[in-house]
Amino acid sequence: MSSDPLEPGSLTIARCADLMARGALSCVELTERCLERAERLNPVLNAFLLIDREGALAAARRADEERRAGRVRGPLHGVPLALKDLFDTAGVRTTAGSKHFAERTPTEDAHTVARLRDAGAVIIGKLNLHEWALGVTTANPHWGVCRNPWDLDRIPGGSSGGTGAALAAGIVPAGTGSDTGGSIRIPSALCGVTGLKPTYGRCSLRGVVPLSWTLDHVGPMARTAEDCALLLQAMAGYDPLDPHSEDVGTPDFAAGIGDGLRGLRVGVPSNHFFENCDPEVVSAVEAAAREFERLGATVTDIAIPDAPAALAHNGIILISDAAAYHRERLERDRDAFGPDVLGLLDIGAKTPATAYALALDFRRAYRRWLERELFAQVDVVLHPTTPIPAPPIAEAAAARNLLIQNTAPWNIAGAPVLALPCGFTASGLPIGMSLVGRFWDEATLLRAGYAYQQATDWHLRAPAL
Repeated sequence: MSSDPLEPGSLTIARCADLMARGALSCVELTERCLERAERLNPVLNAFLLIDREGALAAARRADEERRAGRVRGPLHGVPLALKDLFDTAGVRTTAGSKHFAERTPTEDAHTVARLRDAGAVIIGKLNLHEWALGVTTANPHWGVCRNPWDLDRIPGGSSGGTGAALAAGIVPAGTGSDTGGSIRIPSALCGVTGLKPTYGRCSLRGVVPLSWTLDHVGPMARTAEDCALLLQAMAGYDPLDPHSEDVGTPDFAAGIGDGLRGLRVGVPSNHFFENCDPEVVSAVEAAAREFERLGATVTDIAIPDAPAALAHNGIILISDAAAYHRERLERDRDAFGPDVLGLLDIGAKTPATAYALALDFRRAYRRWLERELFAQVDVVLHPTTPIPAPPIAEAAAARNLLIQNTAPWNIAGAPVLALPCGFTASGLPIGMSLVGRFWDEATLLRAGYAYQQATDWHLRAPAL
């Protein structure tokens, strides 16, 4: 890892917080660096839809003043972040990547954004995404194609593609994403960064433009599992104004993160999750499983027989909810949708109520099976995040079903999943693995991810931009 904290591979929340605490770096200096890199690289990557230089520097100056006065709010104090552009920001445009919301300016922050600001974070801008978050390419027809920093002719994944690209390029140390069928984890895998889909209900959805009320999750994306723990600590918390929020208490996600893997039971699926996999992906994930064994975990084969059904039912719920949310726009302003999103919404509008009811019934039974049977056998499930590395932009639409194959089965259950890099292809593209855990037990996933990242350096590598 570079000794320069401003180099992309070294830019983490933990290091920035340490340097600011020691007076080696001010928040204004750090924010200026992030803004400069964003402004220089965005014409190439198109990761940002909006860069808020004035607002970011004002917040950075306040953070420095508070630090000088001895009022430090925590590890996020003065750390620059960027938000996927479906998190509402008071007084700052929030588009959801759509033409319909091109001039929409909210009057309030999303609940999670307010919590991040309360923790002292500095928001430098809003990030590109697949239109309405309904897709996995971030080839946005209205705001332009977002490109993968590892290969500019390839997608960063989606729908949180702008977040993945900005992190991989070292523009910011962390950002936010949302995940309905894999939209935090897919860009994490394709861009070589770390992302966490928390348990459904852990983070409030209030003020986040919905895709599917039943399936939406919001969570942190960063370079390391440690940073995801620090970011989740600020984002998580019960919101009585959000009917999807659960009052389960918020633990200290970083407590015990360095306790290691001794005794951890890891299950590797023998079905579904390794199907259609690129051989280089299989090889990297199998090597990661061996590393877990070396670090003290017990690794066994398991079966998840309902994974294909979970994938299918997740799709039914997702497009049905999306069509319901957009029903008025579909009637009055169809032409403002991009063709791929419009096609999916039309399918959702025609999905029978019986199919939706059966999908909800499956969801209850599947979640119960995971709670009572799968996680009685293992503590963590390990599998490839995506069966393939980042496809070329021109071929990405055809790869949609393959990219969500391993991610969507966990959305319908609402289980927490940590996605993190575990290798590279011979051509230099990142490969990602996922760790799935018990409901409300993000801490174990973060501990496992931290132990793996302490033993490997995949997460520290950065593209040559």
